[in-house]
Amino acid sequence: MTAIQIALALLSGGVIGTVLGLVGGGGSILAVPLLVYVVGIGSTHAAIGTAAVAVTANALASLAGHAEGGMVKWPCAIVFAAAGIVGAAIGAEIGKSVDGARLLMLFGLLMIGVGLSMLRGRRRADDPDVRLSRTTARILLPRLVPLGLGVGLAAGFFGIGGGFLIVPALIAATAMPFAYAVGTSLVVVTALGLTTATSYALSGYVDWLTTALLVAGGIGGAGLGIVAGRRLSGHKALMERAFAVLVIAVGLYIAAGAI
Repeated sequence: MTAIQIALALLSGGVIGTVLGLVGGGGSILAVPLLVYVVGIGSTHAAIGTAAVAVTANALASLAGHAEGGMVKWPCAIVFAAAGIVGAAIGAEIGKSVDGARLLMLFGLLMIGVGLSMLRGRRRADDPDVRLSRTTARILLPRLVPLGLGVGLAAGFFGIGGGFLIVPALIAATAMPFAYAVGTSLVVVTALGLTTATSYALSGYVDWLTTALLVAGGIGGAGLGIVAGRRLSGHKALMERAFAVLVIAVGLYIAAGAI
């Protein structure tokens, strides 16, 4: 790698870590475009595998800060992650068999769809006290399990942590506030990212030097994102809309380029 590529990889890692710390998702959905269009990794599958490893490590770093602040709904996270791991293992095997250019186009279209869905208004009020228990299991499990499986399939297929899908899915399933969904999603991002990363690594689709640089940059970015997220906690609606617009814009760029 050249000195410029090393600097770009560190910067990309910082961006990924900041986004993960701030909104709990979007790190991996931005990681693949950053690796392909900024760092210059030529293989889409190698970019996906490398991003999966780096995002898993960065999500784990961000999770520590959110867990310390009590912003993780652990029972919901564990159930969602368990279902998602099954889906991710299946999705990863399917994704590796798809042509790289087609995979990028589908990836961009997925980003556009998710971003548009996030711009839609909430259908119900937040429930900050929601928790998975024996009493609420009959209501929450039928929502968490299928959503977790579906998000896992997408995460494995596209080689992403899936945080940009997990946050809205958790909110839809439980009505937990955005701040709790961010912290809780990082448990799932870590689990799904590890599953996908293992699959791609075993197939030789991981650039380990670039991964190390992304993780190094991401550690600093994660701390910055967590601090910024706490300071902007009173502007959650604005944060969600800004994140949605960012996802749509990147999705349009990727889809147009692939087509």
